[in-house]
Amino acid sequence: MTSLEILARLRRLGLDAVTTADTAAAIGLSVPAASHALRRLAAVGLVTPIRKGLWALPDRVDPLSLADYVTAPYPSYVSLQTALYQHGMIEQIPEMTYLVSLARSSRIDTGVGTYSVHHVQPELFGGFTVDRDSGIKMATPEKALVDFLYLSPTRTRLFASLPELTLPSGFRMREVRDWLNRIATSRLRTIATERLNSILASSDRTRVSDAHRR
Repeated sequence: MTSLEILARLRRLGLDAVTTADTAAAIGLSVPAASHALRRLAAVGLVTPIRKGLWALPDRVDPLSLADYVTAPYPSYVSLQTALYQHGMIEQIPEMTYLVSLARSSRIDTGVGTYSVHHVQPELFGGFTVDRDSGIKMATPEKALVDFLYLSPTRTRLFASLPELTLPSGFRMREVRDWLNRIATSRLRTIATERLNSILASSDRTRVSDAHRR
């Protein structure tokens, strides 16, 4: 089977990324033979290695759509600075793709960019939408801000400061407060709430109605 025939079969799977095992099943080869075939495809730029045993099709891959692939077998969604930027809440383009996950916090370098993965407790995993066409799981504006506030006390300096913030039309401050109340640790909940109040008080461009503040 030629490389183009293998690629055609992979495209028919309709996936953004495939594992070596997926490929083996699709083309009827052993896993070692499929791995060899994928390496040959990667050498000529027809697939892109994401991490060990995971490959993306360059003509269709969107780094934002690979969240679950990158953190498998744990789920994840796009949040923090990446989601804040996507929602027009900050102007600075993030250097990495930020994910919130049930997986351990880590930095993962892949063939399509770097992912900054940040662990949250199960009770705080949620608050995202799933795009019908791309399958991208993106935190809502409210949850993206909550995730940032929740992670701000961590040792990493990634969440030490937030660029000037603009809240989009229809921003629901009540939803933010509801998520903050789910933080189990009193200390972290207090820090996140105080950080929110400080951001709202100090940002000239952050203007919300009294209804949104409730």
